[in-house]
Amino acid sequence: MNDETTERRARPFHTRVLIRLLHFVFLFTRGATLGVRAACFDDRGRIFLVRHTYLPGWYLPGGGVERGETLLMALRKEIREEGNLAAASKPELFHVYLNLEGSNRDHVALYRLEVTQTTPKKPDHEISESGFFDLSDLPDNVTPATRRRLAELSGEAAIVDYW
Repeated sequence: MNDETTERRARPFHTRVLIRLLHFVFLFTRGATLGVRAACFDDRGRIFLVRHTYLPGWYLPGGGVERGETLLMALRKEIREEGNLAAASKPELFHVYLNLEGSNRDHVALYRLEVTQTTPKKPDHEISESGFFDLSDLPDNVTPATRRRLAELSGEAAIVDYW
């Protein structure tokens, strides 16, 4: 059993059901799903992570690309909504991954950029907690996929094609 299979099975049953249900709906509303994630670094080299109200663990900020949105429009929207962040550098596409979590047609574009935070993000209905973290002192419960992306970004691990 690989790390991705173990990670999927470790998620609570209700989380797995929710993900499957959302992808079932997307099957009828979208030919394929596309999302963005952002590796947002501040001027001190710290990474910005979020904890969602509906999923366990810490994640890179991001979300789905809606109809009529470009990848960069979605990226800017997500970092603003999830962290009150603004791009301080040009976002660089790092890699596009196939995310097999919910279906075999979900892709995630990962960008790397430097950001500034306009105001601290207060918890809301979607984000329960967020913050900048030193790469050597990450919070507990960073998801395995997020840890893999951080290792790839730092050059400590080879880039793989699956989220």
